Amino acid sequence: MMSAMQGNHAAMASAHEALATYFGYRSFRPGQERLVEAILSGRDALGVMPTGAGKSICYQVPSLVMGGITLVVSPLVSLMADQVRALKAAGARPSYLNSSLTPAQQNTVLKRAREGWYQIMYVAPERLNDERFMAFAQAASAPGGVGLPLVAVDEAHCISQWGQDFRRSYLNIASFVAALPVRPVVAAFTATATERVRADIVQMLGLQRPETVVTGFDRDNLYFGVEEMSDKAKAAWIRDFALEHADESGIIYCSTRKATDELALALDRALGPHGIRVGRYHAGMTAAERAENQALFIDDTVPIIVATNAFGMGIDKPNVRYVIHHNVPESIEAYYQEAGRAGRDGDPATCMLLWNGNDFRLRRYLIDRGDDDAALDDAAREQARQRRYRLLAAMEGYCETTGCLHEYILRYFGDEGALGVAVKATGCGRCSNCAGGTEAEDVTPIARAALNLVREINGRFGRALVAEVLHGANTERIRSYRLDETGGYGALADVPAAQIKDVLAQLVGRGYLVQSQGQYPVIGLGPRAAETLAETPEQPFRFTMKCRAATRAKTARARRAVDLVRDEAALDARPRIGDDAKLFERLRDLRREYAIERAWAPYMICSDKALRGMCRRRPRTLDELLEVPGIGEKKAEDFGAAFLQAIASFEDEEAAR
Repeated sequence: MMSAMQGNHAAMASAHEALATYFGYRSFRPGQERLVEAILSGRDALGVMPTGAGKSICYQVPSLVMGGITLVVSPLVSLMADQVRALKAAGARPSYLNSSLTPAQQNTVLKRAREGWYQIMYVAPERLNDERFMAFAQAASAPGGVGLPLVAVDEAHCISQWGQDFRRSYLNIASFVAALPVRPVVAAFTATATERVRADIVQMLGLQRPETVVTGFDRDNLYFGVEEMSDKAKAAWIRDFALEHADESGIIYCSTRKATDELALALDRALGPHGIRVGRYHAGMTAAERAENQALFIDDTVPIIVATNAFGMGIDKPNVRYVIHHNVPESIEAYYQEAGRAGRDGDPATCMLLWNGNDFRLRRYLIDRGDDDAALDDAAREQARQRRYRLLAAMEGYCETTGCLHEYILRYFGDEGALGVAVKATGCGRCSNCAGGTEAEDVTPIARAALNLVREINGRFGRALVAEVLHGANTERIRSYRLDETGGYGALADVPAAQIKDVLAQLVGRGYLVQSQGQYPVIGLGPRAAETLAETPEQPFRFTMKCRAATRAKTARARRAVDLVRDEAALDARPRIGDDAKLFERLRDLRREYAIERAWAPYMICSDKALRGMCRRRPRTLDELLEVPGIGEKKAEDFGAAFLQAIASFEDEEAAR
């Protein structure tokens, strides 16, 4: 027992050393250490950590400590290339094997891997079916091979049909592992997984008593906002927001290729005269076009990219300051994953969702068309259709809720307690529903009339028609169904139909009404409708909702890096020569020069946070530079002297003023 404990202590000491040497951090972030320790002790692991929480560290550090070669199953080529470049910049020996390499290059990679050149190799799940790769993996795993101690599965939710990104190729991972002569540790990681998806991951990957770490889904640096507006208003809103944050990097998601092209063109025309470049990305473009536009965005050359959901999975760009959804995604999982690409560096960022009824009509149409499920049999196709409708219903609830948006997301993922009692009572202050953009209103008479009418017509009609009947509209459709003869017809003639629709949406969201699935959903009585029948004078039914305030404060959560520098300087009483923001700009220019020289993304040289750390600490030696979080030994060796010289020169110039 003592020797096992000593071995664990030694392994963790090596892990801490690797964390400092390669990544420049002196301690692990919440959840990371438990997962790393489990893997190094030979246990399977499951990590559910929000985007930006450092999932990759949990398998990269063990791969640098364990010896042999770690395989990382990853779904996108772009992720592999970025991770490999970043690891090389940190001084590690990574590689990837995918279809972007020529057959000759693939042969070279496999030859070097057999010879022990690499510590970590990224592969697509489809690669596991390749006979030649299986032969390599079996030889590496067998006694006398280079060793295959760990298989890490990134974006592990892709294995579950209950997740939003199901990939059939992930189902082969368990059989691949089972065919290895010596079973490696298997570790799975994802940012978005409900309890049901987590259970699928454990079962379908064959994880054996995994150490499971769910660090919580809340991203407290993100501001979440929801706005209902017309398509024309959306484009104007996005244009104005981009102008207000001209120095920042942002992603704008659209639901279709056509919408992506149209919005990218409109923004390019509007923002181009201001020197702001706009890129685009969708599956209808050539692979070369997509790769070029993605590289320009990652390298900060093009600050804004308009894209479909084909863009972004695994994109390791830490300084995205805002993500705007021009249309509604298909699920909360998809939304949280896409929105979570903002603020990976931990700095404040904005996630805005702009929507209208057309978004949901399009989503229902796409579900009913079922292109993604064409290969399934009838029963499986219907099951998939119903599952996608359930996911969309939760997304609709998010758009229409009047409660805290952070709390809605956390409740969806089973992590409602993360906000704490105080925040629930006072509001999070980090979403459009809690930050002064709404005001309370008693709408009990509207709610009661709506419930009575739905009860009378027995749940046969949709929300819009119910609102029109209550308002007393005189239309051919109402007359044809004889709805003008109902007791509820015109009961709310003095209430705008739009407000009635809002109340109906809230009644659905809170369980008083239910909405059917399908392209043309109808509303009926929900499980809580009985509360209205059970009301008494002592306990009357009461229904309130938050309405949009007359004046809405502007969303200003996305902030320029230099503003953060000044804020941090104001909190730090140590005297420094010259303005930190001016020094930051100089160091950022130096970083850009190195990035261009090496054809790297700027963040691969170092993060904005590391530059701000240099501004605060003003290191004079390499040892002092290594104390800046995010500066590891290889970074200090390659770029340290230049950064130290830039700081010294800046201080000399400022002192001479």
